[in-house]
Amino acid sequence: MSPRVFRVLIGLSGVAGVCMLGTSFTINDGPPPDATTAQLVAFARQYFQEIVWGAWLQAVGTVLTVVFAFGVVYVAGAANRFVGWLTLFGGAILTTVSLVEIVFYFGALFPDPETMVLISPAFGHATQHLYFIVAAPALFLPLGAVIVGTRVLPRAFGYLALLLGALFFLAGIVSLTRLIVPSGEDALAGIQALWWLAAAITLIVQAGKTAVDKSSVVG
Repeated sequence: MSPRVFRVLIGLSGVAGVCMLGTSFTINDGPPPDATTAQLVAFARQYFQEIVWGAWLQAVGTVLTVVFAFGVVYVAGAANRFVGWLTLFGGAILTTVSLVEIVFYFGALFPDPETMVLISPAFGHATQHLYFIVAAPALFLPLGAVIVGTRVLPRAFGYLALLLGALFFLAGIVSLTRLIVPSGEDALAGIQALWWLAAAITLIVQAGKTAVDKSSVVG
């Protein structure tokens, strides 16, 4: 596989991952936080399809997004550097946290025992704390360092990734005393989605420009 095709495929992985994640959160926004047991059971029955497909989209979308991050590390030639290893480690943590959260989406669909509809959302909210405390910072901080130290993407993406990692880390500390992560901090998810999308598209565009430049030299 040529370097250009590899960059395009990795970029498409990032674009697809972001689109799938955005769709998953749109169709599966969860029940009201103050819902009763009866309301939770009714919600699970009424929105069964949305919940399972939202869970599928989140699982696959997360994997595709992390694959893009790993691809950036590989293209940057940082796979054997410590900061590259940290990025791989951070991607594994983020994927694990996301998959654990998805388990509780499915758990909330079990009508028996009835307590499942109460326990699963509670564990889901607890898992979301891990995203802010460690998962997002563990990926964004080393990935930002990789980008800043190489020419794989414009350095602005690296500095923004470092900033996002720091903001997620601070948000994790601020929300420690809250059982449910405040909606204001969830807004960071939207900002980071724009980062992933812009970075993926930039990698694809750069691959096209590299091909044009090489053809011009040959001509």
